[in-house]
Parts: sequence; C-alpha cells; structure tokens
Amino acid sequence: MTLRTFGFDEFGFLLQALQWTILLTVIALVGGGLLGFGLALARTSPVKAVRFAAGSYIQVIQGIPVLMILFLSYYGLSLAGLELPPLFAAGASMTIYASGYLSEIWRGCIQAVPKQQWEASESLAMTRFQQYRYIILPQAVRISLPPTVGFAVQVVKNTSIASIIGFVELARAGQLVNNTTFQPFRVFIAVAALYFVVCYPLSQLSRWLERRLHAGSNR
Repeated sequence: MTLRTFGFDEFGFLLQALQWTILLTVIALVGGGLLGFGLALARTSPVKAVRFAAGSYIQVIQGIPVLMILFLSYYGLSLAGLELPPLFAAGASMTIYASGYLSEIWRGCIQAVPKQQWEASESLAMTRFQQYRYIILPQAVRISLPPTVGFAVQVVKNTSIASIIGFVELARAGQLVNNTTFQPFRVFIAVAALYFVVCYPLSQLSRWLERRLHAGSNR
C-alpha cells in the first residue's frame, strides 16, 4: 500500500470540510436562535404554565449531552422509519442544543433590564408587545451580544461530534486524511489551526464587545 504525504491536496480537503463546519454552525445558531428566542420570551411570560413548560424543556436539553441528542436524531428516528441525512440530523441536533443555551442567555439579558424600565413602560399603557419591541429588547440585545458571540465559539467546536454519524466536517476530514497519510501530528496540527482561525477572532470579538458595551453602559 502506498502512503500519501500530507500536502496541498490534503489541506485543500480540510478547507472544504471547514466550509461544512461553518455551515453547520450557522444552521445551529440560526435555528437555535429562533427557537431560543421563543423560549426566552416564554421563560419571562407572566403565565406560570408557559414558564414551567419552557423551563422544563431547557432543563432536559441542558441535562443531556449533545452527543445523545445527535444519536436520538439520527439513530432513534431511523428506527421509527424516518431516516435523516447526516447534515439534517446534525443540524437538527445542534439546533436543539443551541436553543437550550441561547434561551437562558437571552432570558438573563431580558431580566437584566432594570425593573424601572418595565414600570415606566407600563405607566405609558404599553402592551406587552410594545414593551418588548420599543423598551426591553433593544436594551437586552445590547447586553446579549458578548455572551452570544462567546457561545458561538462553543458551537463551532461542538460541531465535531457530527463526525460520529459520518458527517464530514473538519474533525472527520482530519480523521480521513490521517487514515491515508498516517501523519497524525501534521494532520491534526492543521485541523487545530483551522479551528483556531475560526474561533479566536470570535473570542476576541466577544471580549471587545464586552469591554465596549460595558464602557458604554457606564457613561
């Protein structure tokens, strides 16, 4: 058997796989963001049953490893006769995972808006929708930017679990390249470097936003 050396072709394959990692991250953040936003609003609802239902969902999702959610989405549904392509299963799993954490991040940001803001908007006879739209959410979005960007870093790294079901993202691509080159040090140094190239700017952006917005709030 002839072994390949780790070269430009192999690195190009890793770059192609990085695109799938980024796509899976975007799916998780967009889908999880939409679901998480609804859950965050439910968690701050004046209706106790709605708060309980949303809180129960979040507790379950946060109490289960994301790998188990992936197994249930891919293998569990296939046993029920519904076979999802790896991208769909991974996207659905990461969406569910992201929603459980983004909802709590955003709930905390909504509740971080001073109580006086709620009372002032109520004194103006605003509806609940108007309170959120004009008073609460603009302030909550400002507060939520740093932790949301920080969480995006975790999502990027957690996409590597999709390799378990055969989805060829960056980590899985590294395994495949290593199987043909038997040069694990070079291969996984390159994989780690590509993760770093994506995650480090996001981490720095999160810190910059935190400093900038915190400084702005003290003016």
